Amino acid sequence: MKLGNYFWLSEMTRSQTALRKGIDNTPSQEEIENLRDLVFYILDPIRNHFRLPVTVNSGFRCQELNNALGSKATSQHTQGKAADIEIVTIDNLDLAKWIRDNMDFDQLILEFHTVGDPRSGWVHVSWNEKDNNRRQVLTINRDGVSIGLPE
Repeated sequence: MKLGNYFWLSEMTRSQTALRKGIDNTPSQEEIENLRDLVFYILDPIRNHFRLPVTVNSGFRCQELNNALGSKATSQHTQGKAADIEIVTIDNLDLAKWIRDNMDFDQLILEFHTVGDPRSGWVHVSWNEKDNNRRQVLTINRDGVSIGLPE
């Protein structure tokens, strides 16, 4: 099932952990609608801007999968509202800065990126609702959580 111009439900639910552990990672209709919004407002516009494929490392996670990954129970991934992404030839810090400066979003997190190593880490981005996005920007690394992005 296609969710937008470039993204498919299968890539938004794919998980090696779910396959290994026999977890059914099938979203509900409401979660699929949230994924459609995420694609429409976030992922398709990123793809259009950079004109490069966007790799979804983690999209929807059912609660069982989310628990198996050791993620917080409140993760927006469990609602189909978040994705962890990368673009192969774009520094993840540059991707995060472009999203911060050009898009509406709920949460943007640069995770485990090392400045000077463009392929390190990934970008977590979420969409809540058009008038209910917090525009929260964080960086997470081994030292903990900080507000904003490295400059």
